[in-house]
Amino acid sequence: MSSRRDHLRAADVDRTYVADILKKACDEGRLSLHEYDERLQKTYTARTYGDLDKIILDLPRPSRRTGMQPYRSTPPVSGAGWAPLQQQQQQKDSADWMRRLWMAWTIAVSVNVVVWLLVCLSTADLIYPWPIWVAGPWGAVLLVTTLMGRPKREQ
Repeated sequence: MSSRRDHLRAADVDRTYVADILKKACDEGRLSLHEYDERLQKTYTARTYGDLDKIILDLPRPSRRTGMQPYRSTPPVSGAGWAPLQQQQQQKDSADWMRRLWMAWTIAVSVNVVVWLLVCLSTADLIYPWPIWVAGPWGAVLLVTTLMGRPKREQ
């Protein structure tokens, strides 16, 4: 007896999730390249959750530590219960965004300091430390943004 869920239409995010499971299984040696290709084709032509379930029925599901988000086993009921997941994802995105900004700042400042040091060494003179004009304003804005937190998006 099939459940009602098996007949519900799957979304692109659900197909992507199954494709990620297949890729992981292929990387681990659970699927041959030929079988991976066949299942991947079936994944992207699947219409329902039942179709997707058949494709990965014999494969282990990823643990929560892998960071993969499972596709919905039941449709959301007017958004109930999904708000905490959205909030967690936004916090993760915000942390990643901030980490990338700081990494860009670090790289830019490092390159400028290295160029300044090379100029100082090649002229045998301690010249004006112009990299502070790259590091200072940008770093101050990043620091304030980090301390205040990224602005929240309205929902």
